[in-house]
Amino acid sequence: MKIWLDQVRDEPFNWDETQSVSPETLERPELLALSPVRWRGQVVYADPGFFLRARLSYEQTLSCNRCLTPIVEPTEADVELMIVVDRNPEAESEHALHEQDLGQWIIPEEILETDPILIEQLQLNVPMKPLCRADCRGLCPDCGADLNAGACSCAETKKDPRWESLAALKSRLQETK
Repeated sequence: MKIWLDQVRDEPFNWDETQSVSPETLERPELLALSPVRWRGQVVYADPGFFLRARLSYEQTLSCNRCLTPIVEPTEADVELMIVVDRNPEAESEHALHEQDLGQWIIPEEILETDPILIEQLQLNVPMKPLCRADCRGLCPDCGADLNAGACSCAETKKDPRWESLAALKSRLQETK
């Protein structure tokens, strides 16, 4: 959606829309599915720029980082940004990001494209390491069994090879006694 900010100087712009976003767009492998996003908000003129306040609500289906179980997570997020029009942006070089820059969205002209803001907010709401529950035990590294459902049989039969040297030393000590 495009918002012409010169019209917002006279009266606030309100919107309420539902938008579909493909999970592949966010480039997050743990994100399996994304419901349509309800996205509503308002842009008002606030000298020296424009203030955007919005609310997102949707469901995201994530893959548990330990056991790969799908997790459906209802998500609601508030967005508040100061939109600043900078007609003479610096060259696309690196510059230091300051704390006051975190709540700003800088655009080169008075046409605000909301899709990049929506995509950024969706990416920010995907957890770094989603878990189905805090005490998730994950999968067995040998057989792939879900350890949340119970212990696997290979855990009992296979010994940790890192302890073999110590077990050999222990048996030699017992033989000398």
